[in-house]
Amino acid sequence: MSEPAPPEPTRADELLAILRDRGWTVGAAESLTGGLVSSAIVEVPGASAAMRGGVVAYDTAIKASVLGVDADLLARHGPVHPEVARQMALGVRRVLTLGGRPAEVGISTTGIAGPSSPDGQPVGTVWVGVSTPAGERAERHLLGGDRAEIRDASVRAAIALAIDAIAE
Repeated sequence: MSEPAPPEPTRADELLAILRDRGWTVGAAESLTGGLVSSAIVEVPGASAAMRGGVVAYDTAIKASVLGVDADLLARHGPVHPEVARQMALGVRRVLTLGGRPAEVGISTTGIAGPSSPDGQPVGTVWVGVSTPAGERAERHLLGGDRAEIRDASVRAAIALAIDAIAE
């Protein structure tokens, strides 16, 4: 019997390779993805060299109390907002501080996976955020498909944004 072929590299493999090369660590703050970003990263063998952990902040109050997202911002605009995504990404870096050193990269997801929208924004509206020592950014996506497809596409978008932010 022949050996099975090794799995195809993923964007999570690419992200971890970049992080290892820099000696950086990463954490994820997730709402609609509910841990899928963290899961995609830890599926990669050797992820523990760079992955610090994750926070599933599904409830809006957790975004404020754990991640430090501005409560007034959440009250004014709700959780599906670019500044919320930026603050979540920055907040998870702070939460995942070890030995006085925050994680160098924070990734966040916040959005509406459906099947309905609680605030009138279209289902599939997603903000992904990233925070690095160079600053924070957020990117809007309007994704199609069912709930699972929206969540999966959100994971891919978040990892891609992190790779782009680190590369700059």
